[in-house]
Amino acid sequence: MSPEELHAIELLRRVPYGRVATSMRALPFLAVARHIVVDGRVVLRMHSGFGYHRACAGSVVAYGADNFNSGEAALWTVQFTGTAELVEPTTAELELFGPGPHFVDGEVFDPVYMRIEPQLVTVHTLPGNQAAGSRGSAADRPYLHAL
Repeated sequence: MSPEELHAIELLRRVPYGRVATSMRALPFLAVARHIVVDGRVVLRMHSGFGYHRACAGSVVAYGADNFNSGEAALWTVQFTGTAELVEPTTAELELFGPGPHFVDGEVFDPVYMRIEPQLVTVHTLPGNQAAGSRGSAADRPYLHAL
């Protein structure tokens, strides 16, 4: 792996959620997902009830995450692009994900898992964030939905 790819993976491990982007019915869309990194691959957990995994499976997707809500002075964003494939996670991978929510938008959470082997990796940094600390800590802004 290149130094940029290793750096992107290290950054991705710092946050638990990101967004997967692809197209569905010829229109672009973004969906939130929980992620882990295993052997240089990104493994996603999503709610199957939305059906987004069907649009992603076998397609080229982009997966991005950032620390924009962290309150840290140095902000960053990473993006991984590759083909998504549906997978059954190992016991070790399930442990890395931790427990899922009981409900998503009022539906019982039904997880589905996808793996992305990155073909293209991008990292962007925004050092010297002047707004850091002025909006309160990340703990003051809990996630409304957790996958």
